Amino acid sequence: MQLSRNRTANKKILHNGGTTMKRKYLAAATLAALGTLASGAYAQTSVTVYGIIDTGVEYVNNANANKDGLVRLSSGAMNTSRIGFRGTEDLGGGLKAVFQLENGFKTDTGEFDSAGLLFNRQANVGLEGSFGKVVLGRSFTTTYDFILPFDPMGYSAQYSWVTSAGATGGRKDGMPTNQPNIIKYQGKFGDFKLGATYGFGETAGSTSDSAKYDVGVGYESGPFRIAATFDRVNGTAASATNSAYDKATTIHLAGNYQLGSNLSLSLGYRNYKKTLASNAADLRSDFFWGGASYKVTPVVTLIGAIYYQNIKNVASGKDADPIMYSVRGKYALSKRTDLYLSAAYAKAKNSQLVGLSRDDIAYGSSQTGVIAGIQHRF
Repeated sequence: MQLSRNRTANKKILHNGGTTMKRKYLAAATLAALGTLASGAYAQTSVTVYGIIDTGVEYVNNANANKDGLVRLSSGAMNTSRIGFRGTEDLGGGLKAVFQLENGFKTDTGEFDSAGLLFNRQANVGLEGSFGKVVLGRSFTTTYDFILPFDPMGYSAQYSWVTSAGATGGRKDGMPTNQPNIIKYQGKFGDFKLGATYGFGETAGSTSDSAKYDVGVGYESGPFRIAATFDRVNGTAASATNSAYDKATTIHLAGNYQLGSNLSLSLGYRNYKKTLASNAADLRSDFFWGGASYKVTPVVTLIGAIYYQNIKNVASGKDADPIMYSVRGKYALSKRTDLYLSAAYAKAKNSQLVGLSRDDIAYGSSQTGVIAGIQHRF
């Protein structure tokens, strides 16, 4: 009897011990599964902080009405200084949620590029999949995205006229760059890239006032790339009783050819036309640019570009036809840090005013500038 009791007790102990061990294994497996799910969910979401800090010391002549020279600390000479946040979330089935927030700033003063705007470059959210990407909010236009890669000076805020053309007679017949209140689509299908942007005018009683839209197509095959865009930006109605408004349209065509691994050649053209609601003469211009980039060594790159604008109608009635010659040398200290030296010379005909950079006020019929700087990307 005693032996039987002991055997029964031992069975209970073994049974209870086995149950306890099973529970421990089950708990461990559950925790492991939860951990795997948690880590998987984390891996499906990413947020990236990125930016550019670009500052240089610049000299320009004809910097005021007295034609004096100016030495200054200049922000964003090679590329606009900026900080941004880019994120994605995997929604499954090849679909992702995306967002981007980006602000430009001036490294010489620490100020925002645009007063009153927290994110003056990008502030958008959307979806991305096999169909392409659609975003809503503030973003760069299709024209900017498709054409700027063909600028030899490379998205340069200074010593390039691709975004704004020459500052002549108070006119800058350039392209729409980034805009608010837009829906933008871009997709890549084989060798072709397609894009379209629509911007709401947000004017009560009219869908045309202040509306903007552009479309673009790009093609890339081997060393050859080409892109073409059309855009239109409407002004506001002339008055409550006159629905006419200013309209500005631009057409762009640009191409690039890569000769080997070291030499890149680029060409571009823009036709600009602004129709005025006042029935005054249209403002028109044709803009051409071309240039080359040559990698002398793995760390040294030389760039040269020419920008020319044929202005058909100016307020003075005189042709200005500004032209600018730009050169740059870059030395890579690392993959993310460059030293650079840039120089440019611009001139206009018939004593018309001309400036080197898109944001400068012109005070003479010619201007020369030199800038030495450093850029870090993160």
